[in-house]
Amino acid sequence: MTPRVRHPYLDHPGPLAFAHRGGAADGLENTAAAFRRAVDAGYRYIETDVHATADGRLAAFHDATLDRVTDASGRIADLPWSAVSHARVAGSEPVPLFEELLEAFPDVRWNVDVKAEPALLPLLELIERTRAWDRVCVGSFSEGRVARAQRLAGPRLATSFGTRGVLGLRLRSLGVPTTPRVSAVCAQVPEAQSGVRVVDHRFVRTAHARGLQVHVWTINDADRMHALLDLGVDGIMTDHIETLRDVLKDRGTWV
Repeated sequence: MTPRVRHPYLDHPGPLAFAHRGGAADGLENTAAAFRRAVDAGYRYIETDVHATADGRLAAFHDATLDRVTDASGRIADLPWSAVSHARVAGSEPVPLFEELLEAFPDVRWNVDVKAEPALLPLLELIERTRAWDRVCVGSFSEGRVARAQRLAGPRLATSFGTRGVLGLRLRSLGVPTTPRVSAVCAQVPEAQSGVRVVDHRFVRTAHARGLQVHVWTINDADRMHALLDLGVDGIMTDHIETLRDVLKDRGTWV
Protein backbone atom coordinates (compact mmCIF):
# COMPACT_ATOMS: atom_id res chain seq x y z
CA MET A 1 0.00 0.00 0.00
CA THR A 2 1.37 3.39 -0.99
CA PRO A 3 1.89 5.59 2.10
CA ARG A 4 -0.16 8.70 2.74
CA VAL A 5 1.54 11.79 1.32
CA ARG A 6 3.33 13.47 4.22
CA HIS A 7 4.54 16.60 2.45
CA PRO A 8 3.23 18.68 -0.49
CA TYR A 9 6.47 17.95 -2.35
CA LEU A 10 5.29 14.36 -2.83
CA ASP A 11 1.76 15.22 -3.92
CA HIS A 12 1.67 13.67 -7.38
CA PRO A 13 -0.55 11.01 -8.98
CA GLY A 14 1.40 7.85 -9.73
CA PRO A 15 5.12 7.08 -9.41
CA LEU A 16 7.53 10.01 -9.39
CA ALA A 17 9.84 10.20 -12.41
CA PHE A 18 13.08 12.00 -11.55
CA ALA A 19 15.45 13.27 -14.23
CA HIS A 20 18.79 12.49 -12.54
CA ARG A 21 21.03 15.56 -12.94
CA GLY A 22 18.49 16.58 -15.56
CA GLY A 23 19.10 13.39 -17.54
CA ALA A 24 22.85 12.86 -17.53
CA ALA A 25 23.04 10.39 -20.41
CA ASP A 26 23.78 13.10 -22.99
CA GLY A 27 26.82 14.44 -21.11
CA LEU A 28 25.28 17.79 -20.16
CA GLU A 29 24.52 16.90 -16.55
CA ASN A 30 23.27 19.63 -14.21
CA THR A 31 22.94 22.28 -16.90
CA ALA A 32 20.02 24.48 -17.83
CA ALA A 33 20.01 22.76 -21.23
CA ALA A 34 19.59 19.33 -19.61
CA PHE A 35 16.88 20.58 -17.29
CA ARG A 36 15.04 22.23 -20.18
CA ARG A 37 15.18 19.01 -22.17
CA ALA A 38 13.72 17.08 -19.23
CA VAL A 39 10.95 19.62 -18.71
CA ASP A 40 10.12 19.60 -22.42
CA ALA A 41 9.91 15.79 -22.19
CA GLY A 42 7.28 16.16 -19.48
CA TYR A 43 9.34 15.78 -16.30
CA ARG A 44 8.27 17.73 -13.24
CA TYR A 45 10.74 16.20 -10.77
CA ILE A 46 14.43 16.82 -11.30
CA GLU A 47 17.39 15.70 -9.22
CA THR A 48 20.40 17.97 -8.86
CA ASP A 49 23.29 18.74 -6.50
CA VAL A 50 24.59 21.91 -4.90
CA HIS A 51 27.96 23.26 -3.81
CA ALA A 52 28.71 26.68 -2.33
CA THR A 53 31.36 28.82 -3.98
CA ALA A 54 33.97 30.70 -1.97
CA ASP A 55 31.70 33.75 -1.93
CA GLY A 56 28.59 31.83 -0.90
CA ARG A 57 26.79 31.38 -4.22
CA LEU A 58 24.95 28.10 -4.70
CA ALA A 59 26.06 26.26 -7.84
CA ALA A 60 24.05 23.32 -9.22
CA PHE A 61 26.93 20.91 -9.71
CA HIS A 62 27.73 17.35 -8.64
CA ASP A 63 31.49 17.17 -8.14
CA ALA A 64 33.57 19.07 -5.61
CA THR A 65 35.84 20.16 -8.48
CA LEU A 66 35.21 21.42 -11.99
CA ASP A 67 37.73 19.07 -13.54
CA ARG A 68 35.65 16.06 -14.67
CA VAL A 69 32.90 17.64 -16.74
CA THR A 70 34.02 21.19 -17.56
CA ASP A 71 36.80 22.94 -19.44
CA ALA A 72 38.01 24.49 -16.16
CA SER A 73 39.59 23.12 -13.00
CA GLY A 74 39.68 23.73 -9.27
CA ARG A 75 37.55 23.17 -6.19
CA ILE A 76 34.27 25.03 -6.28
CA ALA A 77 34.57 25.83 -2.58
CA ASP A 78 37.85 27.63 -3.27
CA LEU A 79 36.61 29.65 -6.26
CA PRO A 80 34.42 32.76 -6.45
CA TRP A 81 31.26 32.54 -8.52
CA SER A 82 32.83 34.82 -11.12
CA ALA A 83 35.34 32.05 -11.87
CA VAL A 84 32.88 29.14 -11.72
CA SER A 85 30.48 30.97 -14.03
CA HIS A 86 33.08 30.92 -16.81
CA ALA A 87 33.40 27.12 -16.75
CA ARG A 88 31.57 25.22 -19.49
CA VAL A 89 30.15 21.72 -19.10
CA ALA A 90 31.21 19.60 -22.10
CA GLY A 91 32.85 22.77 -23.37
CA SER A 92 29.54 24.47 -24.14
CA GLU A 93 27.07 24.86 -21.25
CA PRO A 94 27.55 27.13 -18.22
CA VAL A 95 27.23 25.95 -14.64
CA PRO A 96 23.88 27.28 -13.35
CA LEU A 97 23.04 28.83 -10.02
CA PHE A 98 20.33 26.93 -8.21
CA GLU A 99 18.48 30.19 -7.63
CA GLU A 100 18.30 30.71 -11.38
CA LEU A 101 16.83 27.24 -11.81
CA LEU A 102 14.07 27.85 -9.28
CA GLU A 103 13.09 30.94 -11.23
CA ALA A 104 13.50 29.49 -14.72
CA PHE A 105 11.45 26.35 -14.02
CA PRO A 106 8.61 27.42 -11.70
CA ASP A 107 6.64 24.17 -12.14
CA VAL A 108 9.54 21.85 -11.30
CA ARG A 109 10.08 20.15 -7.96
CA TRP A 110 13.74 19.70 -7.13
CA ASN A 111 15.46 16.86 -5.33
CA VAL A 112 18.65 18.46 -4.03
CA ASP A 113 21.69 16.55 -2.81
CA VAL A 114 23.67 18.87 -0.51
CA LYS A 115 27.20 17.80 -1.29
CA ALA A 116 29.08 19.75 1.39
CA GLU A 117 28.26 21.48 4.66
CA PRO A 118 28.90 25.07 3.43
CA ALA A 119 26.02 24.67 0.96
CA LEU A 120 23.38 23.84 3.57
CA LEU A 121 22.66 27.24 5.09
CA PRO A 122 22.67 29.11 1.74
CA LEU A 123 20.23 26.50 0.40
CA LEU A 124 17.82 26.87 3.31
CA GLU A 125 18.05 30.66 3.08
CA LEU A 126 17.28 30.48 -0.64
CA ILE A 127 14.28 28.21 -0.08
CA GLU A 128 12.99 30.63 2.56
CA ARG A 129 13.56 33.69 0.39
CA THR A 130 11.80 32.16 -2.60
CA ARG A 131 9.12 30.42 -0.51
CA ALA A 132 9.96 27.16 -2.26
CA TRP A 133 9.29 24.82 0.68
CA ASP A 134 6.82 22.74 -1.33
CA ARG A 135 9.20 22.47 -4.30
CA VAL A 136 12.41 21.15 -2.73
CA CYS A 137 13.39 17.89 -1.06
CA VAL A 138 16.81 17.95 0.60
CA GLY A 139 19.01 14.89 0.86
CA SER A 140 22.59 14.03 1.73
CA PHE A 141 24.69 10.97 2.45
CA SER A 142 25.52 12.74 5.73
CA GLU A 143 22.93 11.94 8.39
CA GLY A 144 24.19 14.88 10.44
CA ARG A 145 23.61 17.26 7.54
CA VAL A 146 20.03 16.06 7.15
CA ALA A 147 19.47 16.42 10.89
CA ARG A 148 20.83 19.99 10.85
CA ALA A 149 18.56 20.85 7.93
CA GLN A 150 15.57 19.57 9.87
CA ARG A 151 16.54 21.46 13.03
CA LEU A 152 16.92 24.70 11.11
CA ALA A 153 13.85 24.41 8.87
CA GLY A 154 11.41 22.21 10.77
CA PRO A 155 8.60 20.16 9.18
CA ARG A 156 8.07 22.58 6.28
CA LEU A 157 11.22 21.05 4.70
CA ALA A 158 10.97 17.69 2.96
CA THR A 159 14.03 15.50 3.49
CA SER A 160 15.18 12.01 2.60
CA PHE A 161 17.14 9.74 4.93
CA GLY A 162 20.90 9.87 5.09
CA THR A 163 23.05 6.73 5.04
CA ARG A 164 22.35 5.73 8.63
CA GLY A 165 18.63 6.18 8.23
CA VAL A 166 18.61 3.94 5.16
CA LEU A 167 20.69 1.33 6.99
CA GLY A 168 18.31 1.42 9.93
CA LEU A 169 15.32 1.01 7.64
CA ARG A 170 16.96 -1.94 5.90
CA LEU A 171 17.77 -3.61 9.22
CA ARG A 172 14.21 -3.06 10.39
CA SER A 173 12.93 -4.70 7.19
CA LEU A 174 15.02 -7.74 8.13
CA GLY A 175 13.52 -7.90 11.61
CA VAL A 176 16.20 -5.99 13.54
CA PRO A 177 14.59 -3.33 15.78
CA THR A 178 15.96 0.15 15.10
CA THR A 179 14.96 3.72 15.85
CA PRO A 180 15.74 6.38 13.23
CA ARG A 181 17.72 9.39 14.46
CA VAL A 182 16.05 11.74 12.02
CA SER A 183 12.64 11.92 10.44
CA ALA A 184 12.12 11.98 6.68
CA VAL A 185 9.39 11.78 4.07
CA CYS A 186 11.22 9.35 1.81
CA ALA A 187 14.08 6.90 1.52
CA GLN A 188 16.16 7.46 -1.59
CA VAL A 189 18.34 4.43 -2.19
CA PRO A 190 20.31 2.41 -4.73
CA GLU A 191 18.79 -0.88 -5.78
CA ALA A 192 21.87 -2.57 -4.34
CA GLN A 193 25.03 -1.42 -2.57
CA SER A 194 28.39 -3.22 -2.76
CA GLY A 195 26.65 -6.30 -4.11
CA VAL A 196 24.09 -6.36 -1.29
CA ARG A 197 20.47 -5.87 -2.29
CA VAL A 198 18.76 -2.90 -0.65
CA VAL A 199 15.37 -2.72 -2.34
CA ASP A 200 13.09 -5.74 -2.07
CA HIS A 201 9.47 -6.28 -1.06
CA ARG A 202 10.40 -6.26 2.64
CA PHE A 203 12.19 -2.93 2.38
CA VAL A 204 9.34 -1.31 0.46
CA ARG A 205 6.74 -2.73 2.84
CA THR A 206 8.65 -1.53 5.90
CA ALA A 207 9.13 1.96 4.45
CA HIS A 208 5.45 2.23 3.57
CA ALA A 209 4.45 1.06 7.06
CA ARG A 210 6.44 4.02 8.43
CA GLY A 211 4.77 6.44 6.00
CA LEU A 212 7.87 6.76 3.80
CA GLN A 213 8.04 6.76 0.03
CA VAL A 214 10.84 4.78 -1.64
CA HIS A 215 12.75 6.39 -4.53
CA VAL A 216 15.46 4.35 -6.27
CA TRP A 217 18.54 5.64 -8.10
CA THR A 218 20.00 5.53 -10.69
CA ILE A 219 18.03 3.12 -12.92
CA ASN A 220 18.62 3.22 -16.67
CA ASP A 221 17.33 -0.17 -17.81
CA ALA A 222 13.66 -0.62 -18.71
CA ASP A 223 13.41 -4.14 -17.29
CA ARG A 224 14.78 -3.00 -13.93
CA MET A 225 12.37 -0.07 -13.93
CA HIS A 226 9.43 -2.43 -14.46
CA ALA A 227 10.67 -4.79 -11.75
CA LEU A 228 11.03 -2.00 -9.20
CA LEU A 229 7.63 -0.56 -10.02
CA ASP A 230 6.17 -4.06 -9.61
CA LEU A 231 7.67 -4.07 -6.10
CA GLY A 232 5.74 -0.89 -5.35
CA VAL A 233 8.50 1.74 -5.28
CA ASP A 234 7.18 5.29 -5.41
CA GLY A 235 9.80 6.91 -7.62
CA ILE A 236 12.73 6.22 -9.93
CA MET A 237 15.69 8.43 -10.80
CA THR A 238 17.23 7.94 -14.23
CA ASP A 239 19.82 9.33 -16.61
CA HIS A 240 17.77 8.00 -19.53
CA ILE A 241 14.65 10.13 -19.36
CA GLU A 242 13.04 8.77 -22.53
CA THR A 243 13.36 5.18 -21.25
CA LEU A 244 11.64 5.90 -17.94
CA ARG A 245 8.95 7.94 -19.65
CA ASP A 246 8.25 5.06 -22.05
CA VAL A 247 8.07 2.55 -19.19
CA LEU A 248 5.56 4.67 -17.30
CA LYS A 249 3.54 5.25 -20.46
CA ASP A 250 3.45 1.49 -21.05
CA ARG A 251 2.10 1.05 -17.52
CA GLY A 252 -0.42 3.86 -17.89
CA THR A 253 1.14 5.85 -15.05
CA TRP A 254 2.96 8.65 -16.90
CA VAL A 255 1.48 11.94 -15.73
